[in-house]
Amino acid sequence: MSDEKKVGLLERQMTRRQFLKISGKSIAGLTVSATMLSLFGCTQQQVDQGEVMTWAMPQGLLVVNAAKCTGCQRCEINCTLTNDRVCSTYISRVKIGRNLHIHGKDGLLNRNFVYFPDTCRQCKEPACGSACPQKAIYADEKGVKKVDPEKCVGCGACVEACPWHMPTVNPETGKSGKCIACGACVAGCPTGALQIVPWDDVTAAAQEIV
Repeated sequence: MSDEKKVGLLERQMTRRQFLKISGKSIAGLTVSATMLSLFGCTQQQVDQGEVMTWAMPQGLLVVNAAKCTGCQRCEINCTLTNDRVCSTYISRVKIGRNLHIHGKDGLLNRNFVYFPDTCRQCKEPACGSACPQKAIYADEKGVKKVDPEKCVGCGACVEACPWHMPTVNPETGKSGKCIACGACVAGCPTGALQIVPWDDVTAAAQEIV
């Protein structure tokens, strides 16, 4: 195979708009440059096995590496402490516990399981926003989709409309909450399973041809 054919999607000049096309999807099967692998903090094997996923955020590319996630739920705790001033994994904007995948009947005993951090994809045209009868979900000046607590009535329409059920209605406040790209989950991840790579770094690495 020629070097030209080996060049993968992530090795060409890349912009945030182009990354939106693969946002929230596994990048399995793509040939990733050494520089990009270093930025992502992953290996080509992890990419090929579908353990690395990306979400396009306003400040950079959110990289999720399931192979590094230990299920400690520190990201969920940091999320709620930062945004809600409480410690609650249930209302966290990043979801860990519900994504425990156990492999085989003896999976728990043999630690044959994997956690997967999951959060809002910041869709260009969010289904949650379209479904909200109060138009409480809006995009701020950076394009981040947020919930206006003054308008939200806690009906849960956004939760049902989201393909990944990312918004969560707080049973105490009666208001819905979703990721606002604050980065608290990334800052608190002890293993590097979550990170945000600035767009300038992503573009610079993508321009390198191996």
